[in-house]
Amino acid sequence: MLSRFYPNERVALFIDGANLHAAARALGFDIDYKRLLKQFQEKCHLIRAFYYTALVEDQEYSPLRPLVDWLDYNGFTMVTKPTKEYTDSMGRRKIKGNMDIELAIDVLEMAAHLDHVVLFSGDGDFRRLVEAVQRKGVRVSVVSTIRSQPPMVADELRRQADNFIELEELSTLIARQHAGPRPQSSHSHHSPAAVAANETSEADAS
Repeated sequence: MLSRFYPNERVALFIDGANLHAAARALGFDIDYKRLLKQFQEKCHLIRAFYYTALVEDQEYSPLRPLVDWLDYNGFTMVTKPTKEYTDSMGRRKIKGNMDIELAIDVLEMAAHLDHVVLFSGDGDFRRLVEAVQRKGVRVSVVSTIRSQPPMVADELRRQADNFIELEELSTLIARQHAGPRPQSSHSHHSPAAVAANETSEADAS
């Protein structure tokens, strides 16, 4: 799973928060970000771990805020921006919070200081970004899943990457461990991180 990482290799993680949460949810588990960070710290020279998410700022309380604060204090570099609200052609209220541009800019800026980029996303829009970074001599691993229905990773992104890491196989190392029976779908029974990530996936899906 993480066998292609080397102790002296300079690595940065770029986590598309909404995309990763949606993939993990499709596979039936929650991400333990402390465990995730530890896995890479033990395998390589981790330079930075970026986490990208949009925030709904007009809410009195956002369930995403506890996750953002926790990650910010526990080794992650947070990149956030406010969501935008609009009305579609059918008169329905929509929320948009796409972070693709922010992630792409950071990857390109960091590439000169890295040997290996790890992209936690299955978004096919990142294929050209991966290709551009590879031309700079940087290896790129993509973490997502083909085992969900439908698969969460775009085929063109998976083929472009130097290494594809199946999220389901990684789950034994990074899944949040539940003390008792796994709760079903009620937000009130999940940790702040799980609840928050759920909101992110809904805001960022458009």
